[in-house]
Parts: sequence; C-alpha cells; structure tokens
Amino acid sequence: MHNNIKSKSLAALTLGAIGVVYGDIGTSPLYTIQVIFSEATGIALNQANIIGAISAVFWALMLVVMLKYVILVLRADNRGEGGVMALLALAISSAGSAPNRKKILLALGVFGAALFYGDSILTPAISVLSAVEGLELIKPELSTYVIPIALTILISLFTVQKYGTNTVGKFFGPIVIVWFVTLGIVGVHHILQNPVILNALNPIYAFHFLADRGTGVFLAVGAVTLAITGAEALYADMGHFGRPAIRIAWTCLVFPCLALNYLGQGALLLTTPAAVSNPFYLSFPQEWLIPVVILATLATIIASQAVISGTYSITQQAIQLGFLPRMQILHTSASESGQIYVPAINWLLLAAVIMLTIAFQNSSAIASAYGIAVTGTMLITTILTYFVIRHNWKYPVWLALSATIAFFALDLLLLTSCSAKFFKGGWLPIALGISLVTIMWTWKQGREILLQHIHEDDPKLEDFVKNITRDTKARIERTAIFLCANPDTVPQALMHNLKHNQVLHQTNLILTVEFADTPTVEKEQRFAIKEIGAGFWQVKLHYGFMETPNIPKALAESNLVGFSIDPFTTSYFISRETVISGPGGKMAKWRDDLFALMSRNAGSVVGYFNIPSNSVIELGTRVHI
Repeated sequence: MHNNIKSKSLAALTLGAIGVVYGDIGTSPLYTIQVIFSEATGIALNQANIIGAISAVFWALMLVVMLKYVILVLRADNRGEGGVMALLALAISSAGSAPNRKKILLALGVFGAALFYGDSILTPAISVLSAVEGLELIKPELSTYVIPIALTILISLFTVQKYGTNTVGKFFGPIVIVWFVTLGIVGVHHILQNPVILNALNPIYAFHFLADRGTGVFLAVGAVTLAITGAEALYADMGHFGRPAIRIAWTCLVFPCLALNYLGQGALLLTTPAAVSNPFYLSFPQEWLIPVVILATLATIIASQAVISGTYSITQQAIQLGFLPRMQILHTSASESGQIYVPAINWLLLAAVIMLTIAFQNSSAIASAYGIAVTGTMLITTILTYFVIRHNWKYPVWLALSATIAFFALDLLLLTSCSAKFFKGGWLPIALGISLVTIMWTWKQGREILLQHIHEDDPKLEDFVKNITRDTKARIERTAIFLCANPDTVPQALMHNLKHNQVLHQTNLILTVEFADTPTVEKEQRFAIKEIGAGFWQVKLHYGFMETPNIPKALAESNLVGFSIDPFTTSYFISRETVISGPGGKMAKWRDDLFALMSRNAGSVVGYFNIPSNSVIELGTRVHI
C-alpha cells in the first residue's frame, strides 16, 4: 500500500473514501425506484410490489455490495491496489505456464476494462441529468433548461480536470456526508409515517416480488441493478484509501443511510402513490426542493469526478501493461501519485458524454444502457476472483467454488436482466466495449508483431561488442543511452548512428524499461545492470503498472559503478518506427491500418519517460507489417 496511505489517520482516509468511493452508489436513490415503477417495467404500483421492490433493493445491497465486495473482493488486493486491471495482473500471475488460461484471463480483463470506460461515460450523464431534472418539480416550465444546464455542468466538470482534484478533494467528504445524512433523515421521516415498509427487510418479500414477475423478472432485476451501480468503485479505489477505511465508511454511514432512504421512498409510495413520477425529490417538502437540487447536483458532480479519475488510472495501467499506446499523463499533485490527468482521454470522454446526453435526453432513458456496463464488469471481477482464491491463495477447489459460484450466478442474473434492455440503449456499452477491446487487442498484438519484425535480423549485442573491441572506430568522451525493447540485440538507433555518423560513444547504456504485473516495484528491485565490456552496459529498469517511469531520475539514483550520468554530456538515442501496413500480414488489413494509425499518433517516448527533450536524438525507420 502506498506510503501516503500509511501516514494518514484512518479517520481522514474514511472521510476521503466517503467522498470519492461512494459518490456513484450514493446518487443511485435519485433514479432507482423511479425506474423500477416506470412504464417500461410494467410493475403495478400496489403494496405487495412496493414492499417487494424495496426488499429486492435492500438485499441487492446486502448480497452484492456488502458480502461480495466489502467482505470478499476487497481481500483480493494486488499489493494494496484494486480494480479490474490490478485483479487481472494478479490472476495472470496465477496462470503459471498455462498459455490458454492466460489468454482467456487477458481477454476477460481487457473486456472488463473496456466496460469500465463505458461506465465512465454513462455515469456523468445519468447522474447529472437525474439531479438537474429536479428543476421540473420546482417549476414545470424549467424542463426546457434541463439539457442545457446539464451540458454546462458536464463541460465545466471536464474542463477543470486539468487542475486536478487535490484542492476540490478536501471538500468531497463533507459534502457527501451531508448528502448521506440528508438521505437518512428524510428516509426515517417517511418510515415513521408508514412503518409497514419495514417488512421489506425480510428477504421473503424480495423473493415473492421477483417470483411473481414471471418472464418480466428480467426487467425488474435490471431496474433493481441501478441501486448497486458504483459498487466496483469500492474495489477500484482501494489503493487510494485502503481496505479498512472503505469498510468503515460503508458499514457506519453509507449502507445505513442508503437503506433508510430506499425504505423511506417505499413508505412514501405506500402513502402517496402519485409520487411515483419522482419518488426521490417528492419525498422532500416543496420548500426544500431548491437546496436539495443543489445538494444533489454537487453529489452527482462528485460521483462523476470519481469515475473520471478512475478512468485516468485505468488508462495508465492499460498503457503500462501494453494494451494502449503511450499518451501524455500529467500529475496534478506533488504529494498524491494517484492524482493524474490524461488530456486525450478527458476530451474523448467529454465528447462521448455530450453526445450521449443529447441523444438520450433524460436519465430514465440512459438507465436502460447503464446496467450492462456495470454488471458485465461485476461478472468479470467474480471470475477473476475465483482464480485468485484458487491459485494465489491456494484454497481447495470446493472452497474457491463455493466462495464465488453464488456471486457468479447472481452476477449472471443481473447481466442477463440488464441485457433485456439491449435494444433500448443496452447495445451502447456492448458496442463501445467491443470497439475498445478491438483497439486494445490490436495495439498489443501489433506491437508484438512490430518488435518481431524490427529485431528478427538484429545482431546479438554480445557478438557486436566483441567485434567492436577489434575495431578502431573513433570514440567520443560522452555517454549514450539507447532505449530498446530487446536488451539482447543491438538497438536500431545504435546501428543507424554507426552507419550515418561513423562514431561511437565512450560509454553506452543499452536501456530497457519493463513493467511488472504488480502496482509498484521496490527501489532495490528497480535495477538490473550487466557489464558487457568495451564501454557497454545492459541496464533494465523495472516499474509497476501504477508507477510513472522517470529514466533520468532512476539513473541518477542508481549509483552505477564505473561511471556517472552527467546530464550535460549524456545523449538519449531513440528509434522511432513508421509503420507501413501491407497485405499478407499476421493481422487483417484493417487491423494493420488501425495499428499504423495508432502508432503514428502515439505519445512520444520522450515525454512518457520524462527524458529532457534537448538531450534526445531520434532516428527513424520504416517497418512493413
């Protein structure tokens, strides 16, 4: 776990967890009950259905969030880090020498990451829209302003991302605490008006509610799923706040307040069935509506902020693991390494969110698309967790299966139920997920093919150095650092430098950066140095997939024996490949073209590795794949 987590008090971490981790699931009461009793589900508004629906929501929170995530999945940390990519790395490490299992796990993990991107597009849109729609209850004529106001808030939210969340983050916890306390108070008020709703705590009512739906059970479960959206954030943000803080926040504040609010909405519907048009906002007195709309809008902005920040983190992890091309990654805090900003992802997300908001127009319509992305990621998490329990924790098969098979069946039911809304918007996250998987897999496979083409005829480094010792070629008193993917062969940049400049440096480092399948790498394991002779060294730098590589800083701290790295006399040689696609490649022609396009637009290795640009010499080569 990060050192900054250890240095903070548990209370401060719990406050942060309330603000960031639970923003998404904390805003679900805005629309969940409204969607359950919407015309699309066809569920009649009577006492049995109201109590049964609230019971189903309550037990979904208990089974999925409490039992699965808080108790089980939070234990599956990768050196303190969580999230589908961290879990994927942990599961792959258990695959051992089974290549087929590794490929299946990789495919699952990549699709889970792709669905997370879909979630990050849907969450800001549905959250902000559902909050701003409260204006319609203040004055019906304000309905024409809902979309413009929502778009203004969303554009502002994405525009300020470049400033980071360090300052704003201090206010997240208190605002969300006020939000949850407000949810709890209004819930208690309505429960006292009609305490019969407390029967919903009995799971029998949930069972009968679902059983009575017949073939319509999938529509009902799909609507109930909206209550647990955001559960994946508990696991994804574990590295920032730690397991104890997330568990305390859920048990002591979040779960009780959510349960009270859902029970209160049910009690309101029992007393005033007409409130079904918007049971959340109509549970407040008319004079409270304006402050509640403001508070809800703040809460939804925070919920959106959390998922946007998570997208930056998952992008960084995907780049380190080789599934996405390099992108510019900016650190927005000097003390919090996890606070990053990825401009390309930010503006792509904004464009997607704006198009989604304009296309769907209201939160109820977006709800149809929302569930598939969430439940798909949940199902993949359960599958990956099984491999961790079985192979990493070494539990017997029967115990590993018993720990996950019930959750697998539940996740499968949730996903199937949400899939019933496929033609009403559910196709969107699936299409997006397939597109992103295609992009990620094409990049990874394309890079492997490219490197194979580049290095297939390269001479071995040790043979090259032996020949150099017999050569009288002129040397200059400087240090050259050649970045390459394969440390055993002669870098292309070195070959080009000898061919065109007819010169060799006195000191030559053949440098390879490798990313481990762990979030971080200990400092003493950062370096692997081997002297080849004749002024040549092989240097390997190891980083975790949550770390940002800084080559000059790492070399300065390396204490290399025999020489020192002087930034004024050191040059970095980089080979930049121009990919030319052609027929007969290992991938389809359209995938070759896609890879070539991504390669041309990939971020520079110079900025990615924090190399000073005035010390870099780039030598290009054209490669046909």
